[in-house]
Amino acid sequence: MTRTLQPQHPLATAGAEALRQGDAPQARRFFDQLVGARPDDASAWFGLAVACRGVADVAAQLHALDQVLAADPGHLPALLMKADHFDAAGDARAAAAYYRAVVARAPDLERLPLDLRAEVNRAKAKCTLFSQQFEAHLRRELTKAGFDPDTGSGRFGESLELLLGRKEVYLQAPTAYYFPGLPQRQFYEREEFPWLAALEAKTELIRDELLAIASDDRAFEPYVRSNSNRPPNDFAGLLDNLDWSAFYLIKDGAEVAENAARCPATMAAMRAAPLAAIPGQTPAVLFSLLRPGARIPPHTGMFNTRLICHLPLIVPEGCGFRVGNAVRPWVEGQCLIFDDSIEHEAWNNSDQLRAVLLFEIWRPELTTDERERIAALLATVGSLRKGPLTA
Repeated sequence: MTRTLQPQHPLATAGAEALRQGDAPQARRFFDQLVGARPDDASAWFGLAVACRGVADVAAQLHALDQVLAADPGHLPALLMKADHFDAAGDARAAAAYYRAVVARAPDLERLPLDLRAEVNRAKAKCTLFSQQFEAHLRRELTKAGFDPDTGSGRFGESLELLLGRKEVYLQAPTAYYFPGLPQRQFYEREEFPWLAALEAKTELIRDELLAIASDDRAFEPYVRSNSNRPPNDFAGLLDNLDWSAFYLIKDGAEVAENAARCPATMAAMRAAPLAAIPGQTPAVLFSLLRPGARIPPHTGMFNTRLICHLPLIVPEGCGFRVGNAVRPWVEGQCLIFDDSIEHEAWNNSDQLRAVLLFEIWRPELTTDERERIAALLATVGSLRKGPLTA
């Protein structure tokens, strides 16, 4: 039920005047009569709450505030009054919940009257204070229990940051196909893939092959290309733009013979990788270039059944990469492995080129049977692009 807008009632006028005169008992009598006549009027219940506070009837005050918020959950003064009540009573968790609700439900400060604007800012300050007190309490109690909050597993540290509101939860959100039951991991560690060390050992050879073709813009194509069979998407200005460009060695699961012939060392290195093979669709193996000043906006990939690998080849200062709530640097010669079905973005704030070797591998949690079934399913889905459906 939303706030009911009704004409000013004489009882409301009389109650408000009694409050201004400091006569809370008389104001309560007026507002008691008013809520009897208008039980769905949030402003009438709020007037009663103020009057009950004036006569120190806490139970009646809270009941009136609950009626206000049942009619209008975004009633900021009522939320603030409940927050202040719990704060004074020493219930920090309840107070923090209401102060947070004030901040979350308040419109832009510029749209609020000055007095209410000040109250919202006070609620923000309270939220900050409670967060600091909460963290101090957690750290103190964990230390008493024998745990150092800043050591231990990386997963525990991330859980603490999520609990404290320093990070957001990002989950898989593939645009085309979701396979259930897979771990929600943003990054995988290099040590988990025994075959990776041999690939990284060939970084210089792979970089040399890239450098031999990097100066030839005609060899590269925009990573995001127009497709007349699909609605256009400007993708933050990167559509048909060489600022984010690709040199494909394998594209849509098929080797690009001319390009592959120019990069024999890279192709040889790829033979040891468990590339995610889906006929007509994957894998892709390519040199991915991000030109100076370019930024790839937040987006998610098509499938959660693969991982994307970056072998950084040229990484100037000022480049960054985020997956979910984690930002990791590219380090030349050290692969980054991530789930691209989780929101990610990249940027190059330098005045030089950034380049990585990008390729797709199967997620290690999938069984051989699952990989074969997924490949058959997605190949069938892909084939629908080429003709009509049949019964």
